[in-house]
Amino acid sequence: MASFLPLILIFGLMYFLMIRPQQKKARAQRNLVASIQVGDEVLLHSGLFGVINEVEDDIIWLEVAENIELKLLRSSVERRFNEPVIEEAQEEAVEEADEGPIAD
Repeated sequence: MASFLPLILIFGLMYFLMIRPQQKKARAQRNLVASIQVGDEVLLHSGLFGVINEVEDDIIWLEVAENIELKLLRSSVERRFNEPVIEEAQEEAVEEADEGPIAD
């Protein structure tokens, strides 16, 4: 039984270092895809940028240029650019800059 203890510890360590972070990343991606809305500026896995004009079940219509729309799978979205987290970080940076000493 004592010889299995290191093996169990290695599997436990592997779970927390490899499997769990991957599961968190997959969950975050699923949440992102589920929360896509019209007007969001997004980046696709292929590297295309655009604004979402219409959202159907598993299909989005992405405007990449004026009057040019692409029909894509919703799961092809990698990242959203108009997330409120970015705005909050910018506000915190401005507050920190305002609190600093003023040079004469």
